[in-house]
Amino acid sequence: MENLVLLSIGDQGWGDELLAGLMITLMLALLALPVGLFIGTSVAALSISSSRIGRLFALFYTTLIRGLPELLTLFIIYHGVGLLLNQVVKWFSPNVKYVEFSPFLAGVIALGLVFSSYAAEVIRGAWQAMDKGQKEAGIALAMNRWLIFWFVERPQIIRLALPGLGNLWINLLKDTALVSVIALDDLMRAANIAVGATKKPFFFYLSVCLLYWLICVLCERVLFKMETRLNRGIHTGR
Repeated sequence: MENLVLLSIGDQGWGDELLAGLMITLMLALLALPVGLFIGTSVAALSISSSRIGRLFALFYTTLIRGLPELLTLFIIYHGVGLLLNQVVKWFSPNVKYVEFSPFLAGVIALGLVFSSYAAEVIRGAWQAMDKGQKEAGIALAMNRWLIFWFVERPQIIRLALPGLGNLWINLLKDTALVSVIALDDLMRAANIAVGATKKPFFFYLSVCLLYWLICVLCERVLFKMETRLNRGIHTGR
């Protein structure tokens, strides 16, 4: 019972700090998701394009980003972009001493890049698994390339890619814990501060584990509903 008081809202507990960190974590993931989807879709389009340079760039991008540890990618973005930002600012305004690069923005960019490298492969695989006969049917109906993509290919790509993208979203939620190392006040950093003040690591880390688990379970239920809706009318047949 004494430990539960530590999760209360107010001066005696750390509940408000943990909730504030949870909001930062969710905002970080929700902003990194569209960034990753946009870049991943663009890279996937290059990987299946007729341009050899585009295909080579897509291969280089996915190989590079997937080959780097997520934590190292975060450090490169936070310190590298921060250094570049200061060099640009000093070039325009020599009197400016230092401009701090936002840890939140660094987290969004880094997590978005990591997500995009895997999403590109998922989307490419979904496009290759699509029934090409429906595209031919669209051509037979005198549909142009854009109409075929929007009304024929796009719904199938979404349906086939959703399970893989859903798994990547769950991984993205968990990877947000990495941003605590660059002093962003997310859920994990709030837990670390609480542990340092109370000397109760097991209790707070277990509480954070339960929070992450509950969020992931809720997301899995939503993804299951989405997959069920997208697969309605689809019969596998044996």
